[in-house]
Amino acid sequence: MDAQLIVGVSGVAVALFLIFLRVPIGVSLALISIIGIGIVADMDVALSIISSTPYNFVGQWELSAAPMFLLMGYLCSETNLTKGIFRFLQMLLHRLPGGLAISSVTACAIFSAASGSSVATAGAMSKIAVPEMLNRGYSPSLATSTVAAAGTLGSLIPPSVLLILYGVYANTSIGQLFMAGVLPGLLTVVLYFTMIIIRCKLNPELYGRGAGTSESYSGRELFQAFTQVWALPTLIIFVMVGIFYGWFSPTEAGAIGSVTAIIIALFKGTLTRVAVKNAVFDAAYSTANIFLIMIGSIFFTKFLALSGVPDAFTSFILSFSEERWWIVVSVIIIYLILGMFIDSIGILLLTLPILLPLVDVAHIDLIWFGILLTKMLEIGLVTPPVGLNVYVIKATAPPGISLETIFKGVIWFILCDVVFLALIYYFPIIVTYLPSIMR
Repeated sequence: MDAQLIVGVSGVAVALFLIFLRVPIGVSLALISIIGIGIVADMDVALSIISSTPYNFVGQWELSAAPMFLLMGYLCSETNLTKGIFRFLQMLLHRLPGGLAISSVTACAIFSAASGSSVATAGAMSKIAVPEMLNRGYSPSLATSTVAAAGTLGSLIPPSVLLILYGVYANTSIGQLFMAGVLPGLLTVVLYFTMIIIRCKLNPELYGRGAGTSESYSGRELFQAFTQVWALPTLIIFVMVGIFYGWFSPTEAGAIGSVTAIIIALFKGTLTRVAVKNAVFDAAYSTANIFLIMIGSIFFTKFLALSGVPDAFTSFILSFSEERWWIVVSVIIIYLILGMFIDSIGILLLTLPILLPLVDVAHIDLIWFGILLTKMLEIGLVTPPVGLNVYVIKATAPPGISLETIFKGVIWFILCDVVFLALIYYFPIIVTYLPSIMR
């Protein structure tokens, strides 16, 4: 092993150590990269990269889709466009075994399509759905794990911030990535539905022996509930159809979605100065955090390229086998391990500099690979010991519910995700079909 490679490998190890110590990811990557480049090349090169790289990267037009969709999501949340979704779905699906849990999954899917954030989805729905399920006699494990797992759909169902970041970093169409996430997102929802129904059929105790299934709602009540929630699904469909048919780019879609959310809130009477102020502040704060991590990751990419780590890693993986299944399994193992300790954006931007050269050599479709990585990041949000979504649910759950209880319930959803991974591996058309017919 030559000296440059030793420096590169040592840099990766130190960066992981700093991240485990909870040093901000962007700071960790940037600091290690600058020192590493100074050692591998010289400090003049490092200073030159510092002066030019941040602006050149953050100034990319495609990256502006992230703040636009974040703003759209926060506007929907602050102006109460998300309010009433769970109630309407509960009225619609209450007769099914585990109807409230199924309603929670569906509500999370819709909410996540607006917010683009798994943590935000889990946090919002945990305050609404979990207490309702517990009051109806649902098992604490089922009630909490359903929202924790379904909340991860915010990473996969477009518009997703993770897909935007991946698209920019991998130089891949963000619009195609959004379309690629639609069918896999729906497939995940169907798998969760099926698992919940089968479990509740076999063990009615899980949902209070069907408490509340004798309720009935008139068509008038359903219509009134629908009038409170139609705006959000309509906004999401409008944005996605516009991207699919090429009416506007992802960045334009985010801006149009934000303006449309303001117009809808204005007509519904929920638009206030405070709501707009909070939405803009939250979007700016989240964008600044994301961009800081991305700048650090770009420094890290240049450091690794100079040290030769990506080429060495590619050679190491391919030395065992060049089969596609082996490469996919290797990526899954890496993400399962890192997902236990690091947040989604950190994992994505930490690993892409190393994984993308491997994917290029193996001729794996970048769109398909992006969906695979996003699903693995979803799984990382609920796997112990640091499943971020699980801790979000724990923070809002009644005191008697332990982390062990939530993690125990999450295992069933992880099994569904394993089935999902097998399906998209053997039937990649699930991912690639919609992007292939985009205009």
